Amino acid sequence: MEPLHGHVRPRGARSVTPAIRTDGLTKRYGQRRGLAGLDLEVHPGEVFGFLGPNGAGKTTTIRLLLDIIRPTSGTVEVLGMQPRVAGPDLRRRIGYLPGDFVVEGGQSSRELLTFLGGLLGGVPKHRLVTLADRLDLDLDARIRSLSKGNRQKVGLIQAFMHEPELLILDEPSSGLDPIVQETFLGLVREASEAGRTVFMSSHVLSEVQRSAHRVGIVRDGRMVAVEGVDTVRARAIRRFEIRFEVEVPADVVAGVPGLDRVVVDGSVVRGILEGRADPLLKAIARYPVASILSEEPTLDEVFLAFYRRPEGDDGAA
Repeated sequence: MEPLHGHVRPRGARSVTPAIRTDGLTKRYGQRRGLAGLDLEVHPGEVFGFLGPNGAGKTTTIRLLLDIIRPTSGTVEVLGMQPRVAGPDLRRRIGYLPGDFVVEGGQSSRELLTFLGGLLGGVPKHRLVTLADRLDLDLDARIRSLSKGNRQKVGLIQAFMHEPELLILDEPSSGLDPIVQETFLGLVREASEAGRTVFMSSHVLSEVQRSAHRVGIVRDGRMVAVEGVDTVRARAIRRFEIRFEVEVPADVVAGVPGLDRVVVDGSVVRGILEGRADPLLKAIARYPVASILSEEPTLDEVFLAFYRRPEGDDGAA
């Protein structure tokens, strides 16, 4: 599957009205700050990855977009409407998967999804069957008998089944095995190619890199960066281990930009790389390489690669 961020421009991006727009969006819980003046704009038709450390304000933002909670100040528009006053008409145009999708009861997945589809104005049966087949979900299994992964599949189907204009997905691949994760990414790709917008919060960096056009990084309730995914990848920190077929000199990677904590131990070099890998690969090309191990950074490491906390910043609670 080709990465979505390879598209020159997401379909619909020239539209005057953003799919999502916030201006100075603020949410306080007593003395505790959830959001502190968040400015955000998501183009129609794009896949937007929403990243940040735990407690940064990602879920708070999503709940404000859906009018599950109300802002302390600032403005929010979704599909050109204010969630607070738009009511069911707007919600029918949105597919939402919460980060804590919980369903209980003795009904089957088919019965639950048919009921939810009815609330949305009706969903063709073949649509449910097709999605269930792609995600390998038994629609006749009782909800209470499902594993966490299968319940997540139910959550994905209820978000995608009515082909909404906007998908808001909070940790969508949680509990899914790698094969189903690939299917999910295919659904995201198809939604974007059809001109629909996907707003996705995730802790899986590779998932965001493969699916998003742009990435927004939030810290302490503020948007601190909006970048193309290629920029995020180029600036990310990676731990690496290189094993050579022969012993190498201690200065084998001396002068390579972006290296830190380098240890040369005989035929093994370990360290941390920030930025492009090309200079490192050129430096080691003089010696026969047996293997290279590179570990994907955590989202906290990606975040730190972009912005260090300014002195005197008290942070968000």
